Amino acid sequence: MSFHLLYADPHILVLDKPSGLLAVPGRGPDGRDCLSARVQARFPEARIIHRLDMDTSGLLIMARNPPSHRLLSMAFATRQVRKRYIAIVAGCPPSPGRADGWGLIDLPLIVDWPNRPRSIVDPVRGKPSQTRWRVLSVRLLGGGPTSRLELEPITGRTHQLRVHLQALGHPILGDRLYAPDAVRQAAPRLLLHASGLTLAHPVTRKDLYFESPADF
Repeated sequence: MSFHLLYADPHILVLDKPSGLLAVPGRGPDGRDCLSARVQARFPEARIIHRLDMDTSGLLIMARNPPSHRLLSMAFATRQVRKRYIAIVAGCPPSPGRADGWGLIDLPLIVDWPNRPRSIVDPVRGKPSQTRWRVLSVRLLGGGPTSRLELEPITGRTHQLRVHLQALGHPILGDRLYAPDAVRQAAPRLLLHASGLTLAHPVTRKDLYFESPADF
């Protein structure tokens, strides 16, 4: 029942979730072990605010009282929380042509209900979804190049980063849902990590920044 606690005060907890652990309980007996349950064994009052996919590692915040939960939920809903991710993808994405190196993926997404939990790009029924990205480095892995990307989701749709990068033609290594076999088998886990969070404290309003380096 261990977990990695990065920060704690009377109002919030900041945790570093490992890959392969659910953020919240899943279905059946196998879904009982999750980060929120482990944390609540020590902090019974703690409640989840946002989630990470089971295979995604990195930063996650929990609230320790109802007012903080309400304020932080509102901050996430109104995009006042800035999130950064690190991913390693197949191939070399083309230059976005901007001086700062950042590109934008603007593709509407919707849950693919017949094939849940997958999501798909749907220009008619999809909800607006935007992801900023830039290349940090390129290296050879096995038979081809891979790129290390920094990602900033502007919206927060299900599997947004994974689907957007697949649609860009550069799926994330180790992605069991969206990558072709060769890319999925190129890594033992999904190489996606929530590396940075910037937000205002729900009570003090002090600007907070948390960082978790990716271990890949």
